[in-house]
Amino acid sequence: MRMRLIRSRFRSRTTLVSLSVLIFVFLGACSLLSVPNIISAGNNKIVNLGDSIFALSGKISDYLHSYAGKTFRRYATSGAEIKGANIVTSFDIYDQYAKAKSDYTPIDTIFMDGGGNDILIPAVAAFDPYNCRRDWWESSLSSSCKALIDDVYVDTVNLLNQMGRDGVQNILFLGYYHIKNGLIGSTTLNDAVDYGDKRLAAAVANATAANNYRVFIDPRPYIGSSDIIIDGVHPADSGSKKLADLIWAKLRVLPY
Repeated sequence: MRMRLIRSRFRSRTTLVSLSVLIFVFLGACSLLSVPNIISAGNNKIVNLGDSIFALSGKISDYLHSYAGKTFRRYATSGAEIKGANIVTSFDIYDQYAKAKSDYTPIDTIFMDGGGNDILIPAVAAFDPYNCRRDWWESSLSSSCKALIDDVYVDTVNLLNQMGRDGVQNILFLGYYHIKNGLIGSTTLNDAVDYGDKRLAAAVANATAANNYRVFIDPRPYIGSSDIIIDGVHPADSGSKKLADLIWAKLRVLPY
């Protein structure tokens, strides 16, 4: 009986390690499948920063370019966190912004997202050290996950303040939608999504470095399961179009 128990535990641990390796490989593949940056565009003063919501397929940019009749610069990279290296990429959104500035200034408008990988990558590839998955027996999101998201809030405010000091006039910040169960997604993370969107919206509202135009775009009422691909996280073509439409509603009234 003892031997069977040891074998059972060994198999469970082996399964967890194997699952972690598979997720790591999948996330790494997503990073490699990022669409190329656009460093020279029809309008170099409008810039896209962010993660794989923009960068995995590039469809959001495709729709926006078709609406505007011209291209915008794009530096979004799959796997990117707001600030700091991770197991998927060392190129964070702070780095993206620095690269965009070095390629061309001034930047008038930035549309972006950020913060999702700060939660997702540890939760799916590092055994959820911040307990951002809320299981059925937990009454609310853990304090450790909230603390992680609060740190993301601080990094986001600092980044938006830097943009304001640099003269960026308009910032359109796309929040995150509820994910579904899939290859990397899990509905147990949706409480973290909700708290994350709340804090990201507050970051956009509370950045004070300049009196620029800032808006948080909440996609949760618009994106459903059918708008998400099999991995449970990234937008399908229908989801990309809906997200592009939400951004375009704010972008089209600005000079472009």
